[in-house]
Amino acid sequence: MSDGPLHIHDDGPVRVLTVDVPERRNALTVPLRRELRAALEAAHLDDGCRALVVTGAGRHFSSGGDVSSMPQGDRADARDRLHLIADVISLLVEGPLPVVAAVEGAAVGAGTSVVAACDYVVAGRSSRYGAIFGRLGLVADSGLFWTLPRKVGAGAARRLLLRGTLIDGPEAERLGLVDELVDDGAALAVAVERAQEMAAAAPLALAATKRILARPPTSLAEALHVEETTQVAMFETADFAEGRAAFLEKRPAEFRGR
Repeated sequence: MSDGPLHIHDDGPVRVLTVDVPERRNALTVPLRRELRAALEAAHLDDGCRALVVTGAGRHFSSGGDVSSMPQGDRADARDRLHLIADVISLLVEGPLPVVAAVEGAAVGAGTSVVAACDYVVAGRSSRYGAIFGRLGLVADSGLFWTLPRKVGAGAARRLLLRGTLIDGPEAERLGLVDELVDDGAALAVAVERAQEMAAAAPLALAATKRILARPPTSLAEALHVEETTQVAMFETADFAEGRAAFLEKRPAEFRGR
């Protein structure tokens, strides 16, 4: 679906969003950012969609921002493109649906930012990553100052952001940016499998889990309070009633997000 820079198709309850800007190695152009924002908004409102996979067509995930169209001295243009990608990152991190990234080839610059914003990352062994913004005289953006330390820790994030070095798939997995390393060419298939596993869980519980992870408690007391408040609400859902019945009857649950 879509003849533009973003292709959308459903695999049961999993919606796959494929970035397709081959002439720019899947750069995050302004039109693509608008399409991504609209697609994520629509997915989060679709009761039939239970999980998302984000990937890139061809050999690369994304080369980051579209350098050829970056403004120089046009503050309005700069703010517009930054607001668009900010919306995309917020929808990935704070939206109710779990998001799995399927990464092959390069995921650099803002491509690394998108990867860091996803809940689970499946990547080919030859994939590579890097906060290379400094090579253009820019600072990292697209939420990377917040998402990267949460993925790899403060020390590793500082090294990656200050040095701007590229890292490969095995190193990204060691640091925690990548969750699962697979043979080259297999990332999408495995990512869809992982998304299907997440889609089988109760949607309200998944959304609540994402919400807590996006704003983690800062103390044990706060964690216990958040857990209690959230769990009491979960006990009142139809999904819990179905999950409990399915467990006792030894059958798969059929959750409806209610």
